[in-house]
Amino acid sequence: MKRDKIPFLFFLLVFLVLIFTTFSITCVDARKHHSKKSRSHSKHHKQRNDNSNNARDSANPPAPAPTPLPPYVPYPPQSRIFDVLSFGAKGDGVSDDSKALIAAWEAACRVPCATVEIPSEFKFLIEPITLQGPCMPHLVLQIDGTILAPPEVGSWPKSSWFQWINFKWLHNFTIQGTGTVDGQGSNWWSLSQVHYIQKRSKNIPNMKPTALRFYASYDLTVRNIRIINSPQCHLKFDNSGKVNVTNITISSPENSPNTDGIHLQNSQDVEIQHSNIGCGDDCVSIQTGCSNVHVHHINCGPGHGISLGGLGKEKSVACVSNLVVDNISVQNTLYGVRIKTWQGGIGSVKNVSFSNIQVLDVKVPIMIDQYYCDKHKCKNQTGGVAISGVTFNQIIGTYSVQPIHLACSNNVPCTDVDLIDIQLNPSPKYRSFQQALCWNSYGKSQAPLVPSSIDYCLRRHSGSGMETAKSHENICQ
Repeated sequence: MKRDKIPFLFFLLVFLVLIFTTFSITCVDARKHHSKKSRSHSKHHKQRNDNSNNARDSANPPAPAPTPLPPYVPYPPQSRIFDVLSFGAKGDGVSDDSKALIAAWEAACRVPCATVEIPSEFKFLIEPITLQGPCMPHLVLQIDGTILAPPEVGSWPKSSWFQWINFKWLHNFTIQGTGTVDGQGSNWWSLSQVHYIQKRSKNIPNMKPTALRFYASYDLTVRNIRIINSPQCHLKFDNSGKVNVTNITISSPENSPNTDGIHLQNSQDVEIQHSNIGCGDDCVSIQTGCSNVHVHHINCGPGHGISLGGLGKEKSVACVSNLVVDNISVQNTLYGVRIKTWQGGIGSVKNVSFSNIQVLDVKVPIMIDQYYCDKHKCKNQTGGVAISGVTFNQIIGTYSVQPIHLACSNNVPCTDVDLIDIQLNPSPKYRSFQQALCWNSYGKSQAPLVPSSIDYCLRRHSGSGMETAKSHENICQ
């Protein structure tokens, strides 16, 4: 009898594997097909619906979701598109469509390979919300229309000043489309407006919301969309992993304060590529807890360049490793590529490579600043985050203030810094320039080096401060 069961169990196992493989291929094919056809689909949907009435946690790597997956609902394949118009959204840019988006999300979350559709030619006003999982795999948020944040600062509840749209506990999730996420942040940028609200409402935190934030999520893709005019940071990944950002556009005015383009914190295995970012702060900001990050083929400007830090604020521990930034074009920014740390911090930055960086009229193209301070004056402190294994290779173009600024800690010097093929000339548009600054940085340089003073920038290795730097690195192991 047992012998008869063995063939049966074998064939059953083969059958289940075939079913799972077919299902996975169907999900991926359906997602690609929908991405290509989204614009025409949205137009047809608008015609069909003309006559109908018609959400600060960060400390550790991604945490497991606190609730189980939703029950599987066997919708037929044609019901895998969940259009917000079908859930009561008006799409007029004035009516609050938050409930419709949440309803469409909750329905799609239960279905494998589902798509939440934001159709083109409509504008959807969305209040601060959280769209959370766990959801069934291959969920897509297809943004082909425009999503608008509330424009008035006073209409935001205090609990929502940290982020506008919060994605939480998601796995295998994609945002894509030809549409726009508009944070309508101009009122937030006006200090008088914010101060007025703070005077009226006590205990309001001094912060502004991020447009799109991911928390404790894994296997994420964001591609092709536009994110504009965020009150603060445009796109943030916090405690997340296996992130891919491709072909997106981020835009806000040069004078919009603290409007980072993409912000990474406590996130690993991240790739940001082939995108255009212009904002009022760092085009890409990489903070503590990040490792295995690759940023490439980015057009940056205006803004503050590609920045690692600030790290170690208020004597905190900061650990960053294995960062590659290459094939970057930086224009009309404060900095090109930069590492910034606060005095008194603990931890390490190691294995960082900046290569093939083209700069045009950048104030300071190359910077390591272990005396970072965002106030008028900061207290002098001993110690600092150890910086080692940093390569600057093929940084070429023009500067408007200073070619290179390496200001390393007296107590914790920068070590194993390489300067290779640096060709930085003063911009013909400007007249007042500063000499290269190099302080307590150790490593080697390799020609060509322009200006020639860069050749004397790095010291030979010395024992002074090396043990302290080594002990800081050990904290992050």
